[in-house]
Amino acid sequence: MKIQELMTTKIESVDSDKTVYDAIEKMVDRRIRALMVRFPEEKLNHGIITARDIVFKVLAKSLNPKDILVSEIASKPAVCIDKNMDLNEAASIMEKKNIARIFVCDSEQIIGVIALIDIMTGALIMRARGDHDS
Repeated sequence: MKIQELMTTKIESVDSDKTVYDAIEKMVDRRIRALMVRFPEEKLNHGIITARDIVFKVLAKSLNPKDILVSEIASKPAVCIDKNMDLNEAASIMEKKNIARIFVCDSEQIIGVIALIDIMTGALIMRARGDHDS
């Protein structure tokens, strides 16, 4: 199964100059765990900020999220894979890099995101189709 069959195409984002508090509001409001970070000065070099980043790098250290910019804790550059990559290959990359989501690209443009839950969904679909090893 190819990544493009399961990827989420609606990607929420935040500008790198916003505060972590702004990111928290957006993530809580939309009930999501990550945001793409846009660095306006670098069109093709995006980052990512996750709930894990916010909790471990800001909240657990008792820092004020209104005093920290998204750019200070975002991971950059974001990992991006081709839309035609196989789910198993994507899972392998995610495991090696110890990440829970990965952006999907077509040429140099981000067109989607795939998360661990999507990989698990793909495994269920492949099993239902009879397209599995065991």
